[in-house]
Amino acid sequence: MSKLVIRAGDYTFDARFEEQAAPKTVAAFRKAMPFESHIIHVRWSGEAVWMPLGDLDFGVGYENHTSYPAPGQIILYPGGISETEILMAYGGVSFASKMGQLAGNHFITVTSGLENLATLGKSVLWKGALPIRFEEV
Repeated sequence: MSKLVIRAGDYTFDARFEEQAAPKTVAAFRKAMPFESHIIHVRWSGEAVWMPLGDLDFGVGYENHTSYPAPGQIILYPGGISETEILMAYGGVSFASKMGQLAGNHFITVTSGLENLATLGKSVLWKGALPIRFEEV
């Protein structure tokens, strides 16, 4: 089994795919790996960073979806009433957009480096966007 590594700014996090709970989302995301984007701070959702992905279509619907991801949980909103996005929670989150409440598929969980999530999130809040990369090694 390969290891999932997330590099965001100066931080590196180990993580795992939620293959049992979100198999279609995991499979679709794996096809796009290594996945690179930029994280910015959320506008309406609380303590999280997100990757706005416009009309990118991963070809999945809802599975293992939540509006309240816990710190270290990463969710994929597959699009619909708002643009496609990936969100990584570092604190309290109530996932929403200007269109209202949303739910995203919890498909990745950070397993190490959790103590750095809030520092990363606050850095993005006060200093701006950072690059992020997801890869299996």
